[in-house]
Amino acid sequence: MNRRDALKQLAVLAALAAPVAGAWAEDEAFQVLNPAQPTNDPSKIEVVEFFHYGCPHCRNFDPLIEDWVRKLPQDVVFRRVPAIWNNQQLAGLARLYYAAEVSGDLSALHGKVFGAVQDEKRPLHTEAGISEWIQGKVADPKKFMDAYKSFGVSSMLQRADQLARGMKIQGVPTLAIDGKFLTSASMAGSHEAALKKADELIARVRKERGK
Repeated sequence: MNRRDALKQLAVLAALAAPVAGAWAEDEAFQVLNPAQPTNDPSKIEVVEFFHYGCPHCRNFDPLIEDWVRKLPQDVVFRRVPAIWNNQQLAGLARLYYAAEVSGDLSALHGKVFGAVQDEKRPLHTEAGISEWIQGKVADPKKFMDAYKSFGVSSMLQRADQLARGMKIQGVPTLAIDGKFLTSASMAGSHEAALKKADELIARVRKERGK
């Protein structure tokens, strides 16, 4: 889902998306980031998935990447970064994601949020909406909401937005490989092809590092 379409569809938080346009390097299945962006742990090969909960493509991709992540070698680290694009609704969904991560509730909530946002049209981008929705879904709703309103989560939102800007993310889901390459279904042709390309790019980074 590209940025323009994502912002258009936020009124209902579910829409079809157009392919991301751009000038790809070497082949059309991936893009070289120039300049490359720093990663959290230079000792690992970092894979970042940019996504948001209102994106139907991200929802379809989620079980595929969950399976892919379980098979990653030890020298690769994976993390998700929610797209915000200077939009209050996306920022609210991103805050939900990071609150779940900080409170330890992410594994229990992550898959359910897609359905709540896209099928049930729950206003989970608002504090009131998420406060009501999490009742009975997490062990300690107060702990979750304390994380939701915390300075730490606010800082995570800022860093997420800065990272997406630095990597010039225009669509989701998009995979960033070690801060050097981007790939996605729009570039590679399918979610499966994007994961295959990600494997190839991981191998390329490993070779360039001389490992």
